[in-house]
Amino acid sequence: MPDLTYRVVIRLCRALFRVLGLRIDIDGAHHLPRTGPVVVAANHSSFIDFMVVGLVGTRRGRLIRFMAKQAVFDAPVSGQLMRGMGHIPVDRAHGETAARTAYRALQAGEVVGIYPEATIGRAFEVKDWADLRRGAAYLALRTGAPVVPVAHWGVHRVLTVGGRVSLRRGTAVRVLVGEPLTPLPGEDAEGLTNRLHAVLAAMVEQLLDTYPQAPAEPGTAWWWPASRGGAAPGTHEARLLDEEARLRADAGRRGR
Repeated sequence: MPDLTYRVVIRLCRALFRVLGLRIDIDGAHHLPRTGPVVVAANHSSFIDFMVVGLVGTRRGRLIRFMAKQAVFDAPVSGQLMRGMGHIPVDRAHGETAARTAYRALQAGEVVGIYPEATIGRAFEVKDWADLRRGAAYLALRTGAPVVPVAHWGVHRVLTVGGRVSLRRGTAVRVLVGEPLTPLPGEDAEGLTNRLHAVLAAMVEQLLDTYPQAPAEPGTAWWWPASRGGAAPGTHEARLLDEEARLRADAGRRGR
């Protein structure tokens, strides 16, 4: 039943992409193993980037079970769909429960999708290494599953934080899948996360270098990184905005 629900949702996502006229280009999908446990680690820039990352799995005949925040599962419609697709809820107060569920999924030979940045990066570049969660590395070290880095760029122009929504047709979305990372002898979670961060950051930079719709006037483009002259928040400002959002969310939870 989970796979039936998942495949129906995949068809709906593809229909949505056609309606939006998204120009999705995926490179390197062959790096995702067709069988066995895999941890997919992706950058996070949009509310719907899991749809794009999921396409990598379907190209290889795999269904990615994403780890997502509990709030998505608490909503009536999205929660029913997320549970139906076998995704994994993450309650920040009880993260060990999600870790056990992800571990069992990997033991069963599944592909588990993780966003090491945890929350959407408002600078539209990979967050600093110190801000990355270690979950992907811990799971890889415990299960022996390879970590496959997946970088994407452009889908944040459709829907992201700050009420940014665009239904403009023809937006280019590029996805790059890197070679699997396996733990080196004696490597711990910190070391593996450091390598993952370096690879993901370099992949995003590569996508930016070759993005076919770079703005003619970067300074007016909210979606273009500040490091390249764009109007997106810089890394320091983005971190402050993340902290403000976290405090608001915590206050909201305490008020319920």
